Amino acid sequence: MDKYFNFIKRVNYEGENSKNDLAFKYYNPDKIIGDKKKMSEHLRFAVAYWHTLTENGTDPFGSPTAIRPWDNYNDPMDIAKARVEAAFEFMSKLGVNYFCFHDIDIAPAGNTLRESNKNLDIIVDMIESYMEQTGIKLLWGTSNLFSQPIFMHGAATSPYADVFAYSAARVKKALEVTKRLGGENYVFWGGREGYETLLNTDLALEQDNLARFFRIILDYVEKIKFEGQLLIEPKPKEPSKHQYDFDSANVLAFLRKYDLEKCFKLNIEANHATLAGHTFQHELRYARINNALGSVDANQGDLLLGWDTDQFPSNIYNTTLAMYEVLKNGGIEPGGLNFDAKVRRPSNSLKDLFYGHILGMDSFAIGLEIAHKLLQSGELEDYIEKRYNSYLSGIGRKIQEENIDIGELENYIIDIEVNKFQVESGEQERLESIINRYLLTSLN
Repeated sequence: MDKYFNFIKRVNYEGENSKNDLAFKYYNPDKIIGDKKKMSEHLRFAVAYWHTLTENGTDPFGSPTAIRPWDNYNDPMDIAKARVEAAFEFMSKLGVNYFCFHDIDIAPAGNTLRESNKNLDIIVDMIESYMEQTGIKLLWGTSNLFSQPIFMHGAATSPYADVFAYSAARVKKALEVTKRLGGENYVFWGGREGYETLLNTDLALEQDNLARFFRIILDYVEKIKFEGQLLIEPKPKEPSKHQYDFDSANVLAFLRKYDLEKCFKLNIEANHATLAGHTFQHELRYARINNALGSVDANQGDLLLGWDTDQFPSNIYNTTLAMYEVLKNGGIEPGGLNFDAKVRRPSNSLKDLFYGHILGMDSFAIGLEIAHKLLQSGELEDYIEKRYNSYLSGIGRKIQEENIDIGELENYIIDIEVNKFQVESGEQERLESIINRYLLTSLN
């Protein structure tokens, strides 16, 4: 395959001293990290079909800046076929083993669902053939239930039953396609499952309907014996003022309320964490400690901007702390690291697509190595264990074992002078300096 990206044969690992912009400096897929596990097995990278193949640089203030050669056709189906060719050429040359897609990324939506499904079947035949040729696999599929005008009030949470029915049928087809292509996960992102104002919203009914939607889908998942992991992706706002999947805690509360917690894990996106007012690490840890960390959308946002900028990850501090949580989780397989990221609007050359992915892959490779060293050292873990050691014996142990009542707590504490409590420094600055030491040592 050498049709669209003939300026490169393959992106290879050349080491940190390489000056080749089209080579990896830190991502060495065969390097062993930890338990005889290759770096490529820790970092199950995936290309986001929508940003890489369909993004053209349009924004609310300007027309397209990136006119891709695979879009130079009049017939939407011809464009879709050309995108498949470009996608697998790009992924093969980048050396990525997975991709992710929405249904209308890969095939144009028709005027009816029947027409849309027919388009999908044609393109999926082609994708399946390319997957067999290249060995590239599907990390996850999903359905775009937010772009079309009918979704202006939501999909499963729309006030209109026809939209609910259409949304469920779209997911049905997307699940079938994902299963056929061997997808290891399926993602639900409620892009417009939320509200603009409570003045016209039945909040209880909308959330009840969302739960009903998931139950209907779960019945079908069981019927077709889809064995992939089901993921929900939290996002707080934009496009909706308030979205029902605001953050990890909000999604888990929803799942628990409707007794759905055992059916789903979470797909955590870095930029969505930023929009929720959290760090990426916070969202990963909250999911992890609730046994709900399933996969990651690897990108970053701009802290100076209040919307989803979907930039390629370059902040090594953040990738280190992210991989720290992933390693603590024992990995995220069958999930992975999907680059839900787009090159900047002025970065409109085909080479920029490689530059962006190389940047992201190198950034997570560095983060993985530093996180592994941190965990091996035990410095952070030892400090945290020591900080909470008052719960290992005495009154603390009774609290942990829930073997105490409030009266006994009062009797224990009533005559102890407050200024004699053992409340010590949290040493945040020292711990941050430890992170810097590992980061800088690893880079030098």
